[in-house]
Amino acid sequence: MEKAAELPDVVGAVGLPDLHPGKGIPIGAALLTRETVYPHLVGSDIGCGMALWQTDIKFKKMKVDRWLKALHMDTPWEGDRDRFLRERKIGRWDDALGTVGGGNHFAEIQKVDTVFDEALLEQLGLDPKSLQLMIHSGSRGLGNAILRSHTDVRGGEGLHQDSPDAKSYLQRHDEAVNFAQGNRALIAARMLNAIRGTGRMVADMTHNMVERVEEGWIHRKGAASSKSPFVLIPGSRGTVSYVVKPISDTVDHGYSLAHGAGRKWDRSSCKGKLEKKYSHSDLGKTAIGSWVLCRDKKLIYEEAPEAYKPISTVIDDLKGMGLIELVVSLRPVLTYKTDGGRHGKS
Repeated sequence: MEKAAELPDVVGAVGLPDLHPGKGIPIGAALLTRETVYPHLVGSDIGCGMALWQTDIKFKKMKVDRWLKALHMDTPWEGDRDRFLRERKIGRWDDALGTVGGGNHFAEIQKVDTVFDEALLEQLGLDPKSLQLMIHSGSRGLGNAILRSHTDVRGGEGLHQDSPDAKSYLQRHDEAVNFAQGNRALIAARMLNAIRGTGRMVADMTHNMVERVEEGWIHRKGAASSKSPFVLIPGSRGTVSYVVKPISDTVDHGYSLAHGAGRKWDRSSCKGKLEKKYSHSDLGKTAIGSWVLCRDKKLIYEEAPEAYKPISTVIDDLKGMGLIELVVSLRPVLTYKTDGGRHGKS
């Protein structure tokens, strides 16, 4: 954070409660510049974010055993890709359409755990008797290609906002954001179809992006915009997630909020810390009784609940700063990571 704050034209740097190390710049950060756009401050997964759907599946009618066998979403979507890309003004990048991706990305069926504000819950549009679906995914390689086209030539150099290179980057940045938002909708449609339900989106937000504000440019790397009506702050797959309402939107906190729990352990150390305690099959069910579909034996350790900070501390910090009101907490029922590419098999 200190090094990022020393970059030319950076006039503000905010670390949010989920701050943790990333490649070159920490995750959970918001940085303000006056006239300069820094592609590497946004990172490679431009457009990565969270979205929430209200489903029509009643909690009492959930069928997790059947869903575990029915979910196969590692292969690309077989719908009308040309139309999808054309409608969103996106170039050719369709092989990953409808897929979640690796790392900390997920698609999670959830149920209402605690309602903190009935009026805000109604405003959000959630039904406590029915299941919810939360999607965390990004631009699936498109964002990385956009970043590399800059960094391979110019490294971490910034771009003046009026330069042709800045305008070109911002145009492609917006393309990646559009792709990621559309892809989250595709993932939700595929998952709802597999579990024989329907749904409507109630929130979608981007947490890797650069945005024009009154003071200049806010670069977010793993940070949600406090300009959103509601913000999703997920925990690990073994804890609740929160929906909150921002009640402060100022440059003092980078017009931003935390976007999740934040990692406690780096990925490379997770398996060594946990494999003597848990087998791969043990991690298929969490301590709170939810199920995990992840046939990647390395990833299931990397994303274990123990690898993340307690979500309660992140929420308490945001509340203590007077930045949020709690709306509802959501408890995981089934977290989808990867089916191992076994399309059509259980």
